[in-house]
Amino acid sequence: MVKKHYPFLISVPHGGTDVPESIRPLLLLGDEELRYYCDPYTRVIFGYKDRVAAYIDTHISRMVVDLNRPPLPLPLKDADGIIKVTTVDGRAVYRPGRLPDMHIIHDLLKTYYFPYHQRVDELIDRRPVRIAFDCHSMLPQGSAAQKDSGKIRPLICLGNNGDLRGRAKKGSITTCSREWITILADAFKEEFSFNNEVAINDPFSGGFISNAHFWHKGVPWIQIEINRALYESEEISAHPDKDTHDRAILLKEKIWNVLTGFWNGVP
Repeated sequence: MVKKHYPFLISVPHGGTDVPESIRPLLLLGDEELRYYCDPYTRVIFGYKDRVAAYIDTHISRMVVDLNRPPLPLPLKDADGIIKVTTVDGRAVYRPGRLPDMHIIHDLLKTYYFPYHQRVDELIDRRPVRIAFDCHSMLPQGSAAQKDSGKIRPLICLGNNGDLRGRAKKGSITTCSREWITILADAFKEEFSFNNEVAINDPFSGGFISNAHFWHKGVPWIQIEINRALYESEEISAHPDKDTHDRAILLKEKIWNVLTGFWNGVP
């Protein structure tokens, strides 16, 4: 029996935790903090590489180079940009006076950033991709430096660069139709028995990956953010326990039911 592959591209840009040896002596953050500020377990939860037309992730930590940020302005001019200066709650990433110089930054972008984006375009060109999902996790409430600071977040947030109902904002366009993102939101509500715990474009409406590659290729994109409270305990640890892993595996299958149910239900 031939296994059906759904026409999805799955992108998981923030699930990595690796730090190059050239960067580690510069960092102020330890292993537990580095894991806390990435999207832990998203490569497990969204690891559908044998079920979809195309899949891409990375082993590199977003605290080293953030693949979901634009390459301009030049790194270090944006504290939460492609090369982080501070964390989302205002902590310094690097030791005093040890910020990466432009030679290191150039090497990071050549090695990790541009190849990721090039590969996304190649997958869209070469595989039967009909829709792409950029997959993330989010902290249960907004951090100090974020626009929703202190607010409790929904369990699921879907983004298409639109308003709270998935419609295009004035002077802009969405990365997928309002109809599609609404169908996906309804599929999450049905699978998880959620009511108001699924939000559209709040607090996140989509990052650089979904917006840039939609403009570049025209294939619809939806950014998916899952609340880490669905699978993590509140403790920060560089080595999560077995319960966390088991919850992540269960969540993986429930989200797969959502994605396939969504696709089977679109016009």
